[in-house]
Order: sequence, then structure tokens, then C-alpha cells
Amino acid sequence: MTGKPASGDGYAPSTVAHSETVLRRFYDFHRDCGTGPVLNPFPLDASRRRGRPNAHHNPMGEWKPERTGRYRPTVPKRIPRAIPDGWFNQLFASLGSDRDRALVAFWISTGARAAELLGMRQCDFLPGEQLISVVRKGTRAVQELPASADAFVWHRLYQQELLGMGVPRGRRQPAWWTLRRPYRPLTYHGAHRMFERVNASLGADWTLHDLRHSAASRMARDKELSLTDVQWVMGHVHLTTAEIYLTPTQDEVIEGVLAHHARQSRAEKAPPPQPAPGYDPKSLSVLFGRPS
Repeated sequence: MTGKPASGDGYAPSTVAHSETVLRRFYDFHRDCGTGPVLNPFPLDASRRRGRPNAHHNPMGEWKPERTGRYRPTVPKRIPRAIPDGWFNQLFASLGSDRDRALVAFWISTGARAAELLGMRQCDFLPGEQLISVVRKGTRAVQELPASADAFVWHRLYQQELLGMGVPRGRRQPAWWTLRRPYRPLTYHGAHRMFERVNASLGADWTLHDLRHSAASRMARDKELSLTDVQWVMGHVHLTTAEIYLTPTQDEVIEGVLAHHARQSRAEKAPPPQPAPGYDPKSLSVLFGRPS
């Protein structure tokens, strides 16, 4: 219902490509150690057997795509799945607690990864500056991210619930807790299951990572925000990674082309502009070669 491809009988091209790389490197390792076959059953492509890819790449030119393995499939480029505003409003209305509303509001406004937000502590919220602090995946660097005012409102309501639940208090304590006893810090699997239940009630199949894609798409299409701002908020190393969010979806392209056809129809049916007072229409028709 949401455009996510259904799982077929075979494996996805990305899964096959990943498995091919792992198996090829596995046999390369054992061949070098003398504990495996001399010939790799997953060989490189014939054009790649004598050197590494882009061995003599010109820094001033573009990177040339080269095939890696003989059995490696071509992986199509995928457009990030952004949740449309109508679907997001339904999802948000179906959430059952202030904790869940606060989590989703922070995910959609900051673009933080699910694990980054779930790893926050009580001291990582700065409502006066409208900022939160998260530990970035990979670099493990602490980064402050701006969030929406609505997210802090839902978080304040959730804090009131925490006071009555009797969970451990303190600035270093986890920010997110389970709703049932015994109270434990909320894990990724718990948040994932919560989002699955909401999707099931609507017959949808959105994921937590789709919230990150949605936040990036919203920011990338804001004319007042530069793409470098989006790159910084999302924590991308390369600017080209943020450029994928500029790709319009199929529905947006169809809507834009239909609007173009509608404008063309209105332009054809519109009457020609009338000449200014004092000019003879017949004389202007002769001058510009128009049919009288």
C-alpha cells in the first residue's frame, strides 16, 4: 500500500551483491593462507583481474563505473521512501502514548537515526535552545540537532508520566523507558515493535528509517535551507549522499506533469490580448502577419 516492493521468490539484487562480495573475499583469504582452493569460485570480472578499479583515475574527471565480480548483479539505485504528509498524519494520530508521540516527533523533525535517539539521556534535552544532543553512528561524536517545538511539548508531557511511573531519576538516566513493569530502558526492538503495531492498524508498512528519509526530504525541498545544512543535520560525510533526497517521487512527477498539461490547455483557450487603446486591431494584424 505504501510503495514498498513485496518480497518475491528470490533474493533482492542488493542481498545477492553483498553475499557475492563476502564469499569472494572469504575464498581470497583462504587462498592467500593456503587453506582453500587455488581458484576462487567467485572470480573477478575479466576486465578487473589485473588491477584494482579506477587504478589510473584522473582526479579532474568523474568516477567510471566498473564491474567487480563475474556473478555480481547490477544493483538499481533506490529512491529513499519518504512518508507523505497525509500518511504521516494518520500514523501520528494512531500513536497510543505521549512517549510514542514524542519519539516520532523528534524523529521526523531532527532526522536522527532510531538508535541515536533511543540512546539519549535526560541531560541531552535543551528545550530552552530547542536542541537535543545525540551520539552519531560511526564517528561516535556528540552532535546537537535542532528539533521542532511540538516535539518538546510531547516530551514534556511524557516527563510528567515518568514522574508517576517511578522510574529512576537523574540527568544520566536513559530518556526513554518501557511503559510496562518492570520498567526498562527502551531498546530499538521495542520501538520497532511499537511502530509495527501502528502500521498494522493502518494496513501500512512504513519503517523507523523512513522517518529519517522523510525528515531529510522535507528539509531538502525547503528553499530556505541549503543542501549543506541538510548534510550537516543528517550527519552525512559526502554532499552527494544528501543529493538523493532531491529526487522527486513518482507521484510528485505525475502531479507536476498533469499540472503542466492543465496550464497548456488554459493557455490555448485563453483569448488573445487586446491592443492598447488608440491602436487599430486590423493595422496590427497586417503589421505582425496575423490572420484578420
